[in-house]
Amino acid sequence: MPGAVVEMEPVEPQSLKKLSFKSLKRALDLFSPVHGQIAPPDPESKKMRISYKLNLEYGGAGGNESQAPKGKETGAAQDQGQQVAGASNALALPGPEGSRNPPMEKSQNALTVGPSLRPQGLNDVGLHRKGTAIISASGSSERNFSTSAIMERIPSRWPRPVWHPPWKNYRVISGHLGWVRSIAFDPSNQWFCTGSADRTIKIWDLASGRLKLTLTGHIEQIRGLAVSSKHTYMFSAGDDKQVKCWDLEQNKVIRSYHGHLSGVYCLALHPTIDILLTGGRDSVCRVWDVRSKMQIYALSGHDNTVCSVFARPTDPQVVTGSHDTTIKFWDLRNGKTMTSLTNHKKSELFHISSADNIKKFQLPRGEFLHNMLSQQKTIINTMAVNEEGVMATGGDNGSLWFWDWRSGHNFQQAHTIVQPGSLESEAGIYALSYDVTGSRLVSCEADKTIKMWKEDELATPETHPLNFKPPKDIRRF
Repeated sequence: MPGAVVEMEPVEPQSLKKLSFKSLKRALDLFSPVHGQIAPPDPESKKMRISYKLNLEYGGAGGNESQAPKGKETGAAQDQGQQVAGASNALALPGPEGSRNPPMEKSQNALTVGPSLRPQGLNDVGLHRKGTAIISASGSSERNFSTSAIMERIPSRWPRPVWHPPWKNYRVISGHLGWVRSIAFDPSNQWFCTGSADRTIKIWDLASGRLKLTLTGHIEQIRGLAVSSKHTYMFSAGDDKQVKCWDLEQNKVIRSYHGHLSGVYCLALHPTIDILLTGGRDSVCRVWDVRSKMQIYALSGHDNTVCSVFARPTDPQVVTGSHDTTIKFWDLRNGKTMTSLTNHKKSELFHISSADNIKKFQLPRGEFLHNMLSQQKTIINTMAVNEEGVMATGGDNGSLWFWDWRSGHNFQQAHTIVQPGSLESEAGIYALSYDVTGSRLVSCEADKTIKMWKEDELATPETHPLNFKPPKDIRRF
């Protein structure tokens, strides 16, 4: 026959305060020699506390208050030898009357924290008026004298982050029929354009979020967009190997740039010269003359897909990131590599993000500075930084994290909400971009929507305090 089932009594959940009181009572029962009554105040312990406080507050002034008890203790130390110096600061639990041990016995068994009075060497110098910490010492007088010195606390050299208000989603735009993969803003800050896996480019009004225009012409998803600040041109690149130049006065394609052998994943315009940069699955970054459609350079050197490219007005003028885990700086005059960075362990984009970390590098030489202080624990598809130093990173799992760019502190962790009818797995963020003013953020997502974000106007440092702890060590990898 089966044995009787023993019913276990349910464990009553207890609060942290109740558990703390239980622990204190148990410690008192174990270590107090007087049971059933509160331990009487110990005048010797009180004297030690007052002496330490006097030294801490007024030690630098060398007042009479701190010197009077010191003279008594020094005379006692000369009569009884060096071992009594360790015994004068012993932490002894009070016992019944008449049970006090001689000073020598107490020095052998007691736990020593450090001298309550200043050593003679520190008398003339005085204490610094800074934060101090006492280091615990052993029972011997030599180690006690050397290791229980009052040490200065070195302040953290990590930059303290600036307080930023949290960001909130205030608009969701629907209209595309596929994943929204790319975004670019008009330099006048009146409209923005998005490219999608439905093979269309849509132009939206920034203030109202209304659709203004839909452009068709690509036969695969559109991976990259850029709007010229000098001409009325918009450039697009897609998985169909095509790079197109659109005239926004006529709303049609006026040039195509042929040369890529596979899908084109990224696109950028040079800020000062009429040059277009494109990178793709053929592992090459191609440099085009915007007006003549001619290929100027084919910057080859990567071993895998070129997934990110951006241009600068000064050297290095071209920076590319690739799935071969390297970043390359290019000399645009000669079409050759200037520097290669290999600090990432997985595929990466340029600040630089990847599946393992977000890293900060110093231009123009590419020195590695530090990692961000948190890990998003997902593949980071995109990132954007505004003029106020707020960096946003979008992950493959729909996470949208906001960072203080200078210190690397993550001050907000948001998560996008998929539109009704979408799967939870369609919460990925593929592209992020701030508008020209940096006050609005637009995210392009896998649930076919475009979401717009802005700062919370009601937030203050009191309602959303800065919870920052500087790192104990700086990771250099």
